[in-house]
Amino acid sequence: MRSGHEGMHILMIAPEPFFEPRGTPFSEFHRIRALTSLGHTVDLVTYPFGRDVEMPGLRIVRSLKPPFVSRVRIGPSWAKVPLDALLSLTALRMALTRKYDAIHSHEEGGAIGIVLAAMLRKPHLYDMHSSLPQQIANFGYGKATWLVSFFAWVERLMIKRSRVVIVICEDLDDTVKALKLPVPTVLIENAAGSGAAPSAGTGLAARQSLGLSATAPVVLYTGTFEAYQGLDLLFDAMTIVVASHPDARLVMVGGEPAQVDTARQSVERRGLAPAVIFTGQRPAEEVPAYLDAATALVSPRSSGTNTPLKIYQYLRSGRPIVATRLRTHTQVLNDDVAILTPATAEGLAEGLVRAITDPDAGAMGRRARDLANTKYSDDAFVDKTRRAYEVLFQ
Repeated sequence: MRSGHEGMHILMIAPEPFFEPRGTPFSEFHRIRALTSLGHTVDLVTYPFGRDVEMPGLRIVRSLKPPFVSRVRIGPSWAKVPLDALLSLTALRMALTRKYDAIHSHEEGGAIGIVLAAMLRKPHLYDMHSSLPQQIANFGYGKATWLVSFFAWVERLMIKRSRVVIVICEDLDDTVKALKLPVPTVLIENAAGSGAAPSAGTGLAARQSLGLSATAPVVLYTGTFEAYQGLDLLFDAMTIVVASHPDARLVMVGGEPAQVDTARQSVERRGLAPAVIFTGQRPAEEVPAYLDAATALVSPRSSGTNTPLKIYQYLRSGRPIVATRLRTHTQVLNDDVAILTPATAEGLAEGLVRAITDPDAGAMGRRARDLANTKYSDDAFVDKTRRAYEVLFQ
């Protein structure tokens, strides 16, 4: 058997638009980057949407586009049914026409991957970015108990038929181990896919572009505008913050246009509009300048257990982090590197005020950056990826 160090040809299945600047595609991009840096080559079978990426050792193979489907939103959707059917056919074609050493599947692509792996008699690695039944519940399908049960069964089958499972957070590790299956896990946090650290001084231009003074306290949020992110909680908290600190500003980076419109209306109803700036989605290379412009960074998640991708970039920034004291955050953050608050408007507001006024908050930010540079470095990410493939071929 191979040791995991030799150059292998990998068939990777990714049921996402690749590449788009959002959680799982970011993770897939950096997983591929790690694999190719280790000397492997990857044929990536993915959706017909997204931006092509040039990377030595990577070949992108897109499935056909079903009629009347022009995009796919974050999370589960019925559009994924025809997309995944066509993705399966493309993956099957690749499996029958090319030689591979391993099958590597992301998310529900594992259902395709385990079949192809059995057919080719090759080992299968399941890259688990979330719990599928939890996703179904989080995105509003929780009342369809049959659907939740079906995806729980699919998830168990994908794990059972894999030789190793990569998990991106401790909660997913616990989810796999609770099944009591003889399948090893390798924890690889999504730190590498979270984005670059800011360069000192770049924030001044970002503030000027937003019409902000060099001294105004700026609270920054980056990421999607999905319901589980807790944006209403954040807006309620900022209403309290602005009442005592009227010069404080909240900058919101991200969100689909329709989501931004909804959020803007929510802010206006609270009378908070003068204190909130929406930038919409920005290219990944611009985000570090916004981080450098910030006084404090916030993650107000109110549900879910996966660690938000932005947390790792927040850590690298060296800025004070304010986050709700939920497992989605405490898997990575602790009281030494972040201000952890109750998931209430009052609690979050108190944490934000502390972050923008307490001189000791700066030291907390520096400790956060030290943590990112050690435990969550790029070298650590590549080393953990190497270990996953060594386990795959044990």
